[in-house]
Amino acid sequence: MKKIIILFFAVFFIQHIDAQGIEFFQGSFKEALAKAEKENKLIFMDAYAEWCGPCKKMAATVFKDEKVGKFFNDNFVNVKMDMEKGDGPGLQDKYNVTAYPTLLFLNGKGDLMHKGMGALPSKEFLELGKKALGKNDNSKEFEKAYNEGKRDPDLIYSYVRALNGAGKPTMKIVNDYLLKADMSNPTTLKIIYEGTSQVDSKIFDLLMSKRTQIVSLYSEQQVKEKIENACEKTLENAIQFKSADLHKLAKDKMKAFLPEKAEAFSLLADLKFYQANGNSKDFCKTCETLIKKEGKTDARKHFSLAKQMIDAFPNDKNVLNDAEKYFKKAAEFGGLSEYYYWYAQTLLRNGKKKDALSSAEKALKLAKEMSPNYVPATEQLIEQIKTQG
Repeated sequence: MKKIIILFFAVFFIQHIDAQGIEFFQGSFKEALAKAEKENKLIFMDAYAEWCGPCKKMAATVFKDEKVGKFFNDNFVNVKMDMEKGDGPGLQDKYNVTAYPTLLFLNGKGDLMHKGMGALPSKEFLELGKKALGKNDNSKEFEKAYNEGKRDPDLIYSYVRALNGAGKPTMKIVNDYLLKADMSNPTTLKIIYEGTSQVDSKIFDLLMSKRTQIVSLYSEQQVKEKIENACEKTLENAIQFKSADLHKLAKDKMKAFLPEKAEAFSLLADLKFYQANGNSKDFCKTCETLIKKEGKTDARKHFSLAKQMIDAFPNDKNVLNDAEKYFKKAAEFGGLSEYYYWYAQTLLRNGKKKDALSSAEKALKLAKEMSPNYVPATEQLIEQIKTQG
């Protein structure tokens, strides 16, 4: 039974409503190199072939994982490249791609920094990315000069960019520099931009007070992305330290400086925070608010929230009751076999065996018509229901 359920998750798992996977760059490879060079980032290249099964599996699961997306979007310029089309054959030869998928990490000059092969699960893929970042660490040369007492703006700027590129903290370096910095110096403004990582800091306050000048050096969109990332980082800290103050601060700063994204961010921040703190009551209230605002008849949203509910609070009777209602709506609105399957699972857990069997049989009928790989799991569920009956 466990093996079948695991197979189901690999094929049919739908990400949480707030999940966001890897965002792949849409320009040419040459443009990706230029972007990586400008932003002092590595390129992650998914070297794949259209016919490759493991490539498709990784794209459908790992690349859509929320934690994977967050890490790779923050640290890399992400590129997908079919090795049999366009620039692919040339890149295949250059980087000696002999199997699919091959996971390449390149610097802005196109030099190979790190490499992995084969479809990896999320945890191992994240470790591969972290190793790649470590190999992109050129901060040592600036660290030596810094420790020798050099504090000129150009040195600090290069040092901070190098630390960012290697995924290392920069707050102390930036704060120490800003104590005596010339705020009218354009390089100081760049240091503020590069050093902004979370909203609960003096650096973020300076980014906001100097926003107009900093936008003139970068762009409005880049500064907005910096603000959003800083809010998300503070939310991560709030969850890690179970801090209601940081949770509120992240939402308040988003409302103040990116009001167009504030409502959606606030609701998703609440979901994450309440889940992390085991607050099932407020978690369910937030789910209800999300449905009312964004998806009264949206089957996918109902399903995603219900799935998140039972993942977050698998033994909470009140949560299971709410999840049952959402799965029912998803099945009614969407009519998909997996929706009926999870509705049946939840009905069974709520002790409603007759209704669970009816929903499971509906799921099996739909699966045979549209989702043959889903049939074994559903047949197992029907057998389980009958056995318990």
